[in-house]
Amino acid sequence: QLAESGGGQVQTGGSLRLSCTASGRAITSHTMAWFRQAPGKEREFVGASWRSTGRLYYKDSVKGRFTISRDNAKNMVYLQLNNLTPEDTAVYYCAADLQLIFSSMRIAEQYDYWGQGTQVTVSA
Repeated sequence: QLAESGGGQVQTGGSLRLSCTASGRAITSHTMAWFRQAPGKEREFVGASWRSTGRLYYKDSVKGRFTISRDNAKNMVYLQLNNLTPEDTAVYYCAADLQLIFSSMRIAEQYDYWGQGTQVTVSA
C-alpha cells in the first residue's frame, strides 16, 4: 500500500513537500513515480526514481522546480515542489512497480501500486 501526504494550498511561487509512505513491501527494488491529475485531464507523469539505479527522470515542465528523493530505509519517497504555479494544481499520486520496463516509465497504466492521492492547489 502507498499513502501520500503533504498536499495543501499555496500561492504562486510557494513550495510543498509531498511524502509517500509504502507499507507491506520494501520499495528498494521498485520504480517509484509521481503522477498528477488535474480536473478534466488525464493523469500525467511528473517524475520517477528508477528501481535499479535510483536515477531520476522528470516531466520537462517541472525540471528544476520539482525534486524526487527516496529513503529506502524508511520506505518513503518524497516530491519537493518549488516555485509552484496554478498550472501545477492537481491531485498528486505516488505509484510503484517492480517489473516496469524503462520505456513504460511514463505510462500510468503500467504501474501496479497507487496511493489515494493528495490535493495540491496553487492560487494566483
